[in-house]
Amino acid sequence: MPVVMPVPPVLRALAGALVAGEPTIEEVADRLSRTLGRRWRWLRPLAQRYVKAFAGHIRPREREVARFLHHDPGLKRACTKYSDELTAAAWVSEAARMQPAPAAASWNIPSIEFIGDLADWLGLDTGDLLWFADLKGMGYRMNRNHLRHYHYRALSKASGTLRLIEAPKDRLKDVQLQILHCILEKVPPHPSIHGFLKGRSIKTFIAPHVGRRVVLRMDLQDFFPTFSGARVQTFFRFLGYPETLADLLGGLCTNATPRDVWKDAALDGDRERLRDAKVLYSRPHLPQGAPTSPALANLCFYRIDCRLSGLARSAGAEYTRYADDLAFSGDPSFEKHVDSFSMHVAAILLGEGFAVNHHKTRVMRQGLRQHLAGVVVNQRANILRHDVDRLKATLTNCIRHGPASQNRDGHPQFRSHLQGRVAFVEMINPARGKRLRALFDQVQWE
Repeated sequence: MPVVMPVPPVLRALAGALVAGEPTIEEVADRLSRTLGRRWRWLRPLAQRYVKAFAGHIRPREREVARFLHHDPGLKRACTKYSDELTAAAWVSEAARMQPAPAAASWNIPSIEFIGDLADWLGLDTGDLLWFADLKGMGYRMNRNHLRHYHYRALSKASGTLRLIEAPKDRLKDVQLQILHCILEKVPPHPSIHGFLKGRSIKTFIAPHVGRRVVLRMDLQDFFPTFSGARVQTFFRFLGYPETLADLLGGLCTNATPRDVWKDAALDGDRERLRDAKVLYSRPHLPQGAPTSPALANLCFYRIDCRLSGLARSAGAEYTRYADDLAFSGDPSFEKHVDSFSMHVAAILLGEGFAVNHHKTRVMRQGLRQHLAGVVVNQRANILRHDVDRLKATLTNCIRHGPASQNRDGHPQFRSHLQGRVAFVEMINPARGKRLRALFDQVQWE
C-alpha cells in the first residue's frame, strides 16, 4: 500500500509549529496537538524524535523541519493510517516572532520581526533592502562595476597567498555600520578574543604568554572568506531574528565575489592557488574590508574559541586569539605535549571548517626567541630590535631627505602610517617609543 503523506498545507503547518516552539518534548507535542486539533498518541514519540534531531541546534530553518517530517517513518505510518482525518485545525506558527536562544535573551538588541520594519530601521525602502542583501546573487553575475556594492583590490602576500580587499560602497557601508553599532556590538565576545575590540589590543593578546616555558603560535588560512553566508545567517537566527530577516541581515554583511575581479589583478603566484581563491571567494562570505566582518568573525568563532580554551585548560595552557592568530603557552607539563596538542588544535579547526597555515606554526621554547604579532615575549614584552632599528632609520632619513624619499611602498597616508608604527612601539615599550616620537616630531611634513 503506498505511503500517504499529509497534504502540503498540513506539512507546512506542522513545520511552522515546530520552528516556533522551544526544543522540549512537551512544548513540541503541545504545538503539534494544537496544529492538528487533537492529541494523537503518536505525537509524543514524534516530538521525542524531533528534539533528538534538533536539540542543541540554533533555530532550524523551516525547510529543514519540513524535510525531517517528510522522512520521519512514524509520521509516514500515521499518515497512512489516518489519512482521511489529518487536517490543519489551527496555524500556530510564530516564525515571524523574535525568538532568541536562551543565551541571547538578555542582550539589548533591537526587536525586528518584519521585512518592512527592517527596511525602516536601516533607512531604506524594501526594494533597496533586497538589492543590497542580494540573496539571489545578482551582483556576482553582473559585470558592471557601477551596479556592484563593493570595490575590489587583490593582493599577493609575501608568503605566496592571495588576499582580496572588498570595500563596501558608501550606502552599503552605512547600513553595515548601523548593524555593527546597534546589533553586533551589543553581543558579549569570548574572553579569549583580543582583536577588533575596544579595550583590548595586541598588548592584552600577548600578556598571558610573557615569560612562559613554551609558546605555540598557529595561524588560520583564509580567515574571513572561510565564514560562509550560511554561518552568518545562522548567527542572526541565534539572536532571535526570524528566518527571512536573518537571511537578509546575513546578505547585507556577506558578499560573493565576481570571478572577473581576478582577471586584471596583477598577482604573483601559481595558477592553482588563484583557481582555489576564485572558488573560495565566489561563495557568500565575510568580505575583508566591511566594517561588520571583524565583529561577525569574532562572534561566529565563539563556539571554536570555547572548544580551544577548554582544550588549553585541560592541558594546563593559556589561550588567546587576535583575528586569525592563535596563541597557546604553558609551563613544563605543557611543553612535554605541545606537539600532540597542536595536532588536536588543528583537528578541531578542521572539523569546524577552518584550515591551519602549517608554514606559520611555531613551537617556541625559552632557549629561542619567543614572539607573537611582532612582539618578543620571552621575559617581558618588547619590540623586535630589527623592527625598531628599521623604523628609526626611516624616521632619520625622513628628517634628512624628506618623507617622500622614504615612502617606497606608496602609502597614501604615509604620515599616519609612520605615526601608527611609532604608537605601536610606545604601547609595548614606552622608553623606546618616546625616542622614536621625538624623531617623528622633527620630520618636516608637507
